[in-house]
Amino acid sequence: MSEAPAPAQGTVSGFADGLGAFEYRNGRTEVTERNGLPCFTNEFWTSGQRKASRLHEVSYRACFKPQLPAFFIERLTRPGDAVYDPFMGRGTTPLQAALTGRRPVGCDINPLSAMLLAPRLAPPLLEEIAARLVEIPLSAPLPEEPLLGDLRVFFHDSVLARLAALRARFIERDRAGALDSVDEWLRMVCLNRLTGHSPGFFSVYTMPPNQAVAAGRQRLINAKRGQAPPPRDVDALILRKSRSLLSTGGPPPHPPALLGTAPAENAAFVADGSVDLTVTSPPFLDVVDYRTDNWLRCWFAGIDREAVPIAAHRTPEAWRAFVHASLRDIARTLRPGGFLAFEVGEVRGGKVLLEDHVVAAAGGLPLAVEGVMVNRQSFTKTANCWGVANNRKGTNTNRIVLMRKTHRPEPALH
Repeated sequence: MSEAPAPAQGTVSGFADGLGAFEYRNGRTEVTERNGLPCFTNEFWTSGQRKASRLHEVSYRACFKPQLPAFFIERLTRPGDAVYDPFMGRGTTPLQAALTGRRPVGCDINPLSAMLLAPRLAPPLLEEIAARLVEIPLSAPLPEEPLLGDLRVFFHDSVLARLAALRARFIERDRAGALDSVDEWLRMVCLNRLTGHSPGFFSVYTMPPNQAVAAGRQRLINAKRGQAPPPRDVDALILRKSRSLLSTGGPPPHPPALLGTAPAENAAFVADGSVDLTVTSPPFLDVVDYRTDNWLRCWFAGIDREAVPIAAHRTPEAWRAFVHASLRDIARTLRPGGFLAFEVGEVRGGKVLLEDHVVAAAGGLPLAVEGVMVNRQSFTKTANCWGVANNRKGTNTNRIVLMRKTHRPEPALH
């Protein structure tokens, strides 16, 4: 098998030049060269650099902070421009685009993603949310065995009865095409309050809300802690979370969103050359098991999780082929001169630097690789609670391959 053509490098843009002069509290950017490409290292953004909208506060595994897409959106686009994420997850990039008056464009192979994002782009009023909860019957028959036994590990029967009523309404109306914006909002909040490690969630104490453990693991947690699922006021918790999400207001007027459920390598619903900026982060090899992590969310949403073909690649070579196919479609959607910020992380103790594989995967595509950005963030509370020191295991380091769409046509495949 012949090697892929080298990625285009061309003339470095003014944006890349400006990274070298960027200064923040850690001082001026450190510029080095690696494999013929500039590498820019600094603390380009932190969680405290600007206060993000509370609408972003929806838990999802391995999601980046809104400050990351904000850094690129503010510098590389204007109001009205289209900002795209083909691996949108909880929708951080499209939501940040909407919050700044850009057009949100998002895609993910998991239908949960659109359910999590769409309601936050046009939120209902809190009064509408409260009124709708009153309309929905308080309970419904509990699901049949064997799933009921697994659910009872997490939820009190009174909680399960309320969740069953809400779930039945959302699934029935969705199938009938009658789900409105208030129902979509309620479903989104429920998906994010199912399980967690505080009384603000519907479940007994468990793992953080972005990672639903299997029922067997939860039985061990319950036994170790001597706990049983407590009764919870589901409606009160929904209203509390809704009030928090809406506390900073909804997005300002912005162009209509374009959201779809499709693989990143074939997002045909996004037109050629229609995107001004793409900010995204793909699955990192097989590091995160999104299918297992989202099993309870899929149950509530009526999704067959086994039917969702989420990518998981055991070898860097297989992952690179997957990234190449994704980059090909991203290049198709970008306008000439449009930018791509492709975020990856360190995996396997830093022995595999995924940015090197991304650069290789861009070979033969109309994408000029302008360099690699390394954002070194200050120590965070989240990292501390997991016992991870700063800049170890990729927890607080973002590594972004910066690319720009060239004007040359894409070479034909042989």
